Amino acid sequence: MLPSEAEALFKIMDSMSADKSWRISYPNPCNTGSSWPGIECKTAQDDHLHVSRLDFGTSPYPTCKGTATFPHEIFSLPYLQSVVFFKCFTRTKTTLSVSPNRLSMSLLEQLSLRSNPALVGPIPPQISSLKSLQILTLSQNVLTGHIPIQIFGMNSLVHLDLSYNMLTGAIPCQVENLKNLVGLDLSFNSLTGYIPHTIGQLGLLQKLDLSSNSLTGGIPESIETLNSLAFMALSNNKLSGNFPKGLEKLQSLQYLIMDDNPMYIPLPTQLGKLVKLQELRLANSGYSGTIPSGISQLLNLSTLSLQNNRLTGEIPVGLGSLSHIYHLNLSRNLLGGVVPLDPSFLKRLGRNLDLSGNHGLCLSPSEAAYSVKIGIGVSVCGSNKNASFIQPPQNKSQAPCGFSKPFFLLGALIVHGLHQAMALP
Repeated sequence: MLPSEAEALFKIMDSMSADKSWRISYPNPCNTGSSWPGIECKTAQDDHLHVSRLDFGTSPYPTCKGTATFPHEIFSLPYLQSVVFFKCFTRTKTTLSVSPNRLSMSLLEQLSLRSNPALVGPIPPQISSLKSLQILTLSQNVLTGHIPIQIFGMNSLVHLDLSYNMLTGAIPCQVENLKNLVGLDLSFNSLTGYIPHTIGQLGLLQKLDLSSNSLTGGIPESIETLNSLAFMALSNNKLSGNFPKGLEKLQSLQYLIMDDNPMYIPLPTQLGKLVKLQELRLANSGYSGTIPSGISQLLNLSTLSLQNNRLTGEIPVGLGSLSHIYHLNLSRNLLGGVVPLDPSFLKRLGRNLDLSGNHGLCLSPSEAAYSVKIGIGVSVCGSNKNASFIQPPQNKSQAPCGFSKPFFLLGALIVHGLHQAMALP
């Protein structure tokens, strides 16, 4: 290792970690038998060993002392390709300071700063000078301000993760320039505005997570062009309106997570054509109408969460034949009829099944024998127990589960009369 490179490395280690006296214990940190955990070296074309990777944070890597601040000297290591800071900046406030002059010659491909509660301030636009950067992770810090537009000129980026910060403003439409992007995570910030339609230009995108922001408008129609998209999370925003007409074109989609948005529309039938879907989470979003029968054709489905909506009608019969499903929550809707799930299905899901809060639903006696053990929140058809669960369906003229309407009303009057009598002194 060149003396100037070694000196820069020791300055970094002295400022970051108090685990050892690095200069004395490891005077030749790249030599075999003398290197420390958290450092990797590679031989370059000059036949010298150079630092190519640094990891700081938790054991077995060097831990960071309470006074540690972001070491801008890392950009002085000319052959450094990857640097990770995990739970390093915890007490002394520090900012992500960079110098464009140092960055222009950098070979850095990965820059990761995660879970640093004392890393504050804006993301510096100068970070875009890292022309070789492929992975930029600035997650779980306290970064503020807008996302610099310059970041979207970093054509080499494959993964961009700015999640769990305090970033504000809109998602720049220049996101379309990141043609090599595979993963985009801007979740858990305070971003506003629309999802830019230019996001449809990211043809290699596999993961899109914009959840837990304050985004408005709808899902752009251009999303249908993302043929490689496998994971899309948009939950806990203020999104509304219809799904894209070409939703069914997302044939690689495995996870669709859109809880907690004021959608207030019927569930789209196209959902039943997303054949690779494993998780579908659309809870607490005001969806109405019936559950599309096509959902029962999603043979890979493992999780279906539709709770706390305004869904009506009966549970699709085919849901009980989905062999991979292990979590089903249809609670707090307006569903009715007999639950079409056999005892073996009830046993397999156990407490991962919740149908409570649907007053028109009831269980056949064969289903009820096992459901008592798991408490799925539905009464037996024809039972007077938990009468609140045995009310007439919203859209039918007859009482549920085999009662004629006059007999049902007579029973209700008798129950009412008994309550009145018991109330007398």
